[in-house]
Amino acid sequence: MRIRHIEPGEPDGAGMFLRAYAFKASPMQPDELARLCSDPRFAAGRVGLVAEDDDGPRATASAVLMRQNLRGRVYPMAGIAGVASHPLARRRGYVRALMLELLGRMRDEGYPVSTLYPFRPSFYERFGYATLPSPRTATFAPAGLRPLLRRELPGEVSWARAGEGYQRYRDLALRLLEYRHGFAVFPEERDRMAADNESHWLVLAQLDGSVPAGGLMYRIEEYSGTLHGTDLLTTGPTSRALLLRFLAGHTDQVGRVVVTVAPDDTPELWGSDLTVHVEAAVRFPTNAAPMARVLSLELLAGLPTGEQGVTLTVVDDAWVGGTYRLAGSPDGLEVTRVPNAEPDATLTCAGLSALVYGAPDPAEFELLGWGSVPEPVAQRLRVLFPPRLPYLCARF
Repeated sequence: MRIRHIEPGEPDGAGMFLRAYAFKASPMQPDELARLCSDPRFAAGRVGLVAEDDDGPRATASAVLMRQNLRGRVYPMAGIAGVASHPLARRRGYVRALMLELLGRMRDEGYPVSTLYPFRPSFYERFGYATLPSPRTATFAPAGLRPLLRRELPGEVSWARAGEGYQRYRDLALRLLEYRHGFAVFPEERDRMAADNESHWLVLAQLDGSVPAGGLMYRIEEYSGTLHGTDLLTTGPTSRALLLRFLAGHTDQVGRVVVTVAPDDTPELWGSDLTVHVEAAVRFPTNAAPMARVLSLELLAGLPTGEQGVTLTVVDDAWVGGTYRLAGSPDGLEVTRVPNAEPDATLTCAGLSALVYGAPDPAEFELLGWGSVPEPVAQRLRVLFPPRLPYLCARF
């Protein structure tokens, strides 16, 4: 087996064929596959690898070079995507070898964290990934929001095709990136695909300043049918109310609205008479909850934390394995390797990753097979890494 880097500008026929077979309707028509292979936007902001042997390409995997907010600070993040293998080469170690090579390269290039959406979480847990809270969907009849139509609200909304409003929508995403824990954005080169989006409408809420305070992309399937929205992105209750009032204006046009909301959002409180169904539906291999892992603790030095200290041993991991003294200070997380120290707790990389991202609670780690954390140590860890619900929303 040989692992080869797909160079920028190189036609990615082999890798694209495997991804198309894994994730698209199959067989794909040759002209459609050729169009995908020649589209430079798919290679923009991406590190691609392919595993080959004497029979040709056996597997492929990519890392999208993203940015993510982690507890209030923005870090480079490697978004793993397009992991696929040849139908005659599955369960033979090709994907495992690719993942080890790809994660090592990303760590060496200065990416302290990585996220992905798994086809099977237990597979990626072996690579140190921990499951994060899943975004939820809120389904409701817009008639329940009619009182908002009589409400005077500061600000205004604008409406256009998604492609026309691309740049302002990205400005909103960059604004949320600065303070929303877990929020991530794609590289600008890759985002150019959004500028061609003619399949969705875009409504933006504007308060003060030039950057929008809220936004929603959506499409309507048919008259009296469903308005399908993407993530309801807001910076606060006023911008959310502006967007909801816009949706209320569709009471006589659509029967229901479906939007994606953050794990900590509470749609049941949006209106007194609003009947809403809120659901976190996790299914495999589609619609899985996101996962994340830490690739380097040293690169997370300065992460905003509580002022507490603990000594941890991380086991069975090629990149973060070892014993560390972690201490919070006014300047952020301090990380020191202490190879001969007696640890307060022992964790897998998945347990460490869950700590850093803020969910679940350390008391659950042993039940999940992520290590052993005595309760007095768990209390210190809750101070060092206060519980938080990350919202992994990767937007243009």
